[in-house]
Amino acid sequence: MEIRDPVHGSIHILDEEIPIIKHPFFQRLRSIKQLGFSEYVFPGATHTRFLHSIGVMHVGTRAFNALFPHYQSPELLKIKETFKLACLLHDVGHAPLSHSTEIVMPMLSQLKIPKDFLHDSAIDRQANHEDYTIKSIADSSFSRSFKLVEEKFGVKRNRIADLVIGSCQDKSYFTVDGICYFPILHQLVSSEMDCDRMDYLLRDSYFCGVSYGQFDLDWLLDNLQACFVQDQAFLGISERSVVTFDDFLLSRYHMFIMVYFHYRSVCLEQLLYKFFKTAPLEYTIPANIEEYLDHDDHFLMKVLKKSKNEYAQNLIQNKIPQKIFESFNPSQLVILEKIESYLKKNNIDFIKCSSPSRLSKYYPLDGSENYYSLKVVRKVLNAKEAIYSDINKATDLFQKFSISHAVDRLHCNINDLEKSQQSDILKLIQN
Repeated sequence: MEIRDPVHGSIHILDEEIPIIKHPFFQRLRSIKQLGFSEYVFPGATHTRFLHSIGVMHVGTRAFNALFPHYQSPELLKIKETFKLACLLHDVGHAPLSHSTEIVMPMLSQLKIPKDFLHDSAIDRQANHEDYTIKSIADSSFSRSFKLVEEKFGVKRNRIADLVIGSCQDKSYFTVDGICYFPILHQLVSSEMDCDRMDYLLRDSYFCGVSYGQFDLDWLLDNLQACFVQDQAFLGISERSVVTFDDFLLSRYHMFIMVYFHYRSVCLEQLLYKFFKTAPLEYTIPANIEEYLDHDDHFLMKVLKKSKNEYAQNLIQNKIPQKIFESFNPSQLVILEKIESYLKKNNIDFIKCSSPSRLSKYYPLDGSENYYSLKVVRKVLNAKEAIYSDINKATDLFQKFSISHAVDRLHCNINDLEKSQQSDILKLIQN
């Protein structure tokens, strides 16, 4: 099967993968928008997690082939297919409207995920989209669609779950000729430079009609390196591509500031949170995985349209409270906190949107060694082995952005307030 993708061109799907893609669990992603409420700001941003997921698998395939061009053993082909499916299915459990609805998911214990698929089953917490992903792979009607890949490649579904979660219960499955490939594959699924980001930055930039997310994907993939440390393989890049990696990091940062944290889409998301809080019985996400199939963007939007809750109605009508203050630095944040304190003291309804806008959530802020961090590979003339160093030693971007350029905003229907309250707030803003 061939899929025509506006971002990557032709994407070829193996015959054994077709039943997985055609199954209702994966097809459900056609009705889950990639960027939630962003289409209210960028009308072209109606692309879905369906095509994004296929794009991630395509990028993952290219990355694997670049790293291991000469490996064709049955053991490595099994690992490759397991990795490809982890890329394809990393978002299959996503709730409606992006991450917004995870706050109404049930407790993890209610999903009853088999123990050999979930590693921290002893810890009960609120479930997230990743847990629904694991549940669908492990214990649902979806699991029957893996029959062909299991028979041809020897793929095990719980090992797909390992790559999604990031914790391996059976390292021997990912070991070939004494080398464990789990670390490098998990890094490609979720890390500073994973296939998920490589796809969504280009895809979101394309559909939003902006250029902030553009970077040189071909050069990054061509310069991927497998770094072998203590019988394990880790992800690295050649030192000649460090500048391209910097561009990749900055493209995500700029997309975050200009697109992902746009004041209108974020405020609409906060209205949804307020709807959940003030009308808790109107919408909940079921623990039954088969019932979850019905829960997509259309399902939730119907609930919001029928609701008489003021936050639901404002959301449907794309009406948000006025943005009254925005802070970009510590001195502005002091003013914002004074305004926030005043609003709370006077029981004035408001919305606060905050973001730390970190350059990378995978890089430790305290500067401590992160063994799963990206490596930079430097080849020294006449040396038998290449030299590896952590990425933070090759670029100063992590240090420059360790103090996050946080953005905080306050929204309030200030024109509906008493004149004295309006005056008080304006004085606080001007000071």
